[in-house]
Amino acid sequence: MSIPKYDELMLPLLKLASDRSKHTLSEAIEYLRQEFGLSEEEYRDMLPSGRQSRFQNRVGWARTYLNKAGLLMIPDRGMMEITQRGIDVLKRNPISISKKYLLEFPEFMAFQSRTPSAVTVEANELTSEDKTPEESLEEGCAEFRSQLKIDLLDRIKEETPDFFERLVVDLLVKMGYGGSRKDAGRAVGRSGDGGIDGVIKDDRLGLEVIYIQAKRWKDSNSVGRPEVQKFAGSLDMHHASKGVFITTSSFSKEALDFVTMIEKKIVLIDGEMLAELMIDHNLGVSTVSTYEIKRIDSDYFIED
Repeated sequence: MSIPKYDELMLPLLKLASDRSKHTLSEAIEYLRQEFGLSEEEYRDMLPSGRQSRFQNRVGWARTYLNKAGLLMIPDRGMMEITQRGIDVLKRNPISISKKYLLEFPEFMAFQSRTPSAVTVEANELTSEDKTPEESLEEGCAEFRSQLKIDLLDRIKEETPDFFERLVVDLLVKMGYGGSRKDAGRAVGRSGDGGIDGVIKDDRLGLEVIYIQAKRWKDSNSVGRPEVQKFAGSLDMHHASKGVFITTSSFSKEALDFVTMIEKKIVLIDGEMLAELMIDHNLGVSTVSTYEIKRIDSDYFIED
């Protein structure tokens, strides 16, 4: 069974509270987990941020919406209790409770109108939504990031080999290697094949060096074991133990397996990881907008 949508959780959650007792959110989560027969994998499925499980997030939002509609109250932190309105709703024996259903309550309508992300539509046009606000935001960011990675790699492949050489150096400097940009530029030598064969300082003092090989290849050209093995051989020639092989395409399984079987430390960075690192270290990208998500600081409201 799939993870229930948050609106599918609202009626069972209200029924749990129908005994008029106070219930904790963790108790509700476990009850609903059993009610819907979630597997361990479904229960542990995380939001893209990895900070909370998808199911727990949906239960939390189901409680929030019921509270905003006046069907549940939150008497203490982490607790919930049904209201008389909630009892009256259950007496109607609704088949389900959705956001559309909750719009009949003025408090919920007011809550929706204050929510920036809310879209103003007629009640009869409002359809049930699958995702909570966090899911929509995080998955939207993940989708945007995926497209940005594609755009970055496409743009890199349009540039000259010289540009790619500078890009690799700039990335390693951004990551803390090579000392200054000037130092790093001196450390790297041209290979003449459109990539980089050179060395860069492992730390700012230059106590150790890292050998670099870069291949600006098309997606259809996967870097195989022979290329990586040749790079490992060049490390032997220079009595080096560390290397970074960067490509805009990908590595074959044989190449990936090879670096796990040798004593040298060779890191393989494919196009996907290259784009990830560029985004994480703000290389070739710029921030367009920043949205802050804030929560209550519970410590502030605790009196000494």
